[in-house]
Amino acid sequence: MTPAPERSPERDAAIVAMLPNVAFDGWTKRAIQDGDADLLFPLGAPEMIEAFCDLADRQMEEGAAHLAETRLSRRVRAVIALRLEQNRPHKEAIRRALGVLALPQNARISAATAARTIDAIWRSAGDESAGFSWYSKRAILAAVYGATILYWLRDTSEDDADTLAFLDRRLAGVGRMGKLRAKADDLLGRLPKPGKLRMGDTG
Repeated sequence: MTPAPERSPERDAAIVAMLPNVAFDGWTKRAIQDGDADLLFPLGAPEMIEAFCDLADRQMEEGAAHLAETRLSRRVRAVIALRLEQNRPHKEAIRRALGVLALPQNARISAATAARTIDAIWRSAGDESAGFSWYSKRAILAAVYGATILYWLRDTSEDDADTLAFLDRRLAGVGRMGKLRAKADDLLGRLPKPGKLRMGDTG
């Protein structure tokens, strides 16, 4: 797991204060009105965006502690829905952030922030997997979450209704794939091992 960026109450407060200005000024030091941008974020826009993503992860995890869902699959859906709700006022800031992170020189920060967010979603949902399952679950959810965010940025429906329907379809598709893979694994497990076939067994 990639380490979290620097955290401080001052950095959190600066990010919260600048978000309304990002829609107009972009992820620039000008968006921070208190004049401490150079001290708090010396690396500029990528560092601001990484701090924003980390703050959003923490806010999501805090809010998810109060979710009533108990099944893991439903909790994953509920956590993502909570993330969208919390960030609805900042949609333009997120749109601009994705544009900055798409630049080749920001590939490392982009990958790190995405990995931390996906891990935070699974942790918030109560996932305790390990080993290969830990990696496969996160890879699958990264694809689902990434597609959902892109859909959400274009969504104008009330309370993200269309995005949540899109998310439900994606999660249902993942569930069907999981069931098919489990059936295939079970079938393969029932087949005789090649080394145990006798000479006359193939007819």
